[in-house]
Amino acid sequence: MKRSGILNAELAEAIATMGHGDIMMIVDAGFPIPSDAWRIDLAISADLPTLDQLYSVIAPELIVEKVMFASQVAEHNKPLYRSLTTWFDERDFEPVTYEDTVGPLAQKAKVIVRSGALDPWGNIALVGGVDYKAYFNDPECAVPDMYRKWLDREPFVPGAKRR
Repeated sequence: MKRSGILNAELAEAIATMGHGDIMMIVDAGFPIPSDAWRIDLAISADLPTLDQLYSVIAPELIVEKVMFASQVAEHNKPLYRSLTTWFDERDFEPVTYEDTVGPLAQKAKVIVRSGALDPWGNIALVGGVDYKAYFNDPECAVPDMYRKWLDREPFVPGAKRR
């Protein structure tokens, strides 16, 4: 038996296969998942699992470069926004239109994970990143300006209490 981390084999596989720029969507129970999408349906009942429960197991295992969500979330679903700020770095947030979350982002997603959440605008796109510090740790390897921001910033620890 696996000792820790994600026990669901398909979810663990999805995270392991995420590459730089790949999109994983974590969506609410009513999300219109495209019929040809790689669907991981974890919904058991209303709010089981919640979005926060899924973020709590996915965030520590996935390097996320961008978090896209409907712009309404910050103002109209404060509990969801607080959850996002707990598990993901606000510097990586990119609000988009609701229509983008159910349209183009869903079409581009490598995998869509369905929760049991009954959350307004609860459809979040996580864009995979890379460990830039590992890629540029050779002192003879030049760091292009476009990657400098990733190397110079303080690390974010998912779920850690912030000052």
